[in-house]
Amino acid sequence: MYAAAFRDARRSRRRPAAALGVLLALLLATGCGPAAESPAWQPADDPTAAPAPASPSAPPAAEEEKVVSLSATGDIIIGNAPNRLPPNGGKGFFDGVKTALEADLVMGNLEEPLTVDTGAGKCGANSTRCFQFRAPPEYAAHLSDAGFHLLNQANNHGYDYGPAGYKNTQKALEEHGLKHTGAPDQITVVDVKGVKVAVAGFSSYVWSNSLVDIDAATKVIEKAATMADLVVVQVHMGAEGSEKTRVKPGTEMFLGENRGDPVKFSRAMIDAGADLIVGHGPHVLRAMEFYQGRLIAYSLGNFAGGGNSLSNNGRLGWGGVLKVSLKADGTFVEGSFASTYMNSIGKPVTDPDDRGLGLLKTLTGQDFPKTGARFAADGAISAPDAG
Repeated sequence: MYAAAFRDARRSRRRPAAALGVLLALLLATGCGPAAESPAWQPADDPTAAPAPASPSAPPAAEEEKVVSLSATGDIIIGNAPNRLPPNGGKGFFDGVKTALEADLVMGNLEEPLTVDTGAGKCGANSTRCFQFRAPPEYAAHLSDAGFHLLNQANNHGYDYGPAGYKNTQKALEEHGLKHTGAPDQITVVDVKGVKVAVAGFSSYVWSNSLVDIDAATKVIEKAATMADLVVVQVHMGAEGSEKTRVKPGTEMFLGENRGDPVKFSRAMIDAGADLIVGHGPHVLRAMEFYQGRLIAYSLGNFAGGGNSLSNNGRLGWGGVLKVSLKADGTFVEGSFASTYMNSIGKPVTDPDDRGLGLLKTLTGQDFPKTGARFAADGAISAPDAG
């Protein structure tokens, strides 16, 4: 209860200027504001004149509450240079999902650097079970053409080609008008139809905000909540693998790495002021739940694996586009999930069989029977108390 009260109090302070404007309007409407001076040319009142009839006062028009739409995907790899790149230089790579992605703010988890070979690849000649990815810097154009606005770099492949590769990625994205997030202490604020949206990326790696240090993560989100109307968390969390679809309390480990406690982290970020949690990392879809009226998507799975960089075997090939509409105060309005899958060359396409949606329904019912999101046949998402 204390955490919820603290969160709500913080959210009420996000727009002090707007609150001050409302207060001033109320003072003026009740005659408590400063009196307006009469123009110098206005004649003095005639004491013999009949009083003018009072004109009916129209009620002030209520300002229309702004609603913005946000869409998000899971892991994105367009190709793996030098010899596992998609046909036609990647042109049209996202054509099969462009319509599904459409939103006021389109976000994705970029699971590879966009860089030339820096000579600092993390996998040595004798490495085993080591995966490194990169796509040419010019491939940022394909992300822009698809409609993306912001990409997350907080994941285990962000530093596949070292700090130079990381910076090259940021430069490539910026050259194509794309925002990025995920570096330590980085809070990316985007103006979306007059609503400020802050996005911060988290993972268990030193080149990002920490998923494991929840106290430090809380401070990042508390700061973000003072900078914007809405706060979105992009987080790479949880163990990997086709069997890792379930969300359970407790810390998850993978190859000796602490991949965080997804439930504890996500709920703590909402208590700190986050309005939407977008998870990825396990390479499979995971359940969705509502906590304090905010949606948590624990994993959106694999979205794209160009050059067959990611396995599309069974549920590893299923992903989707999450779309959420929120009011400027974070209130959930509506949501939807559009199923996608990676085809034979790793391109994302919409899935007419809705396998991802079917899996989401099953997992959510198993893991969060009371707080889980509700999914309609067409992919519409609602909170559990809304049906």
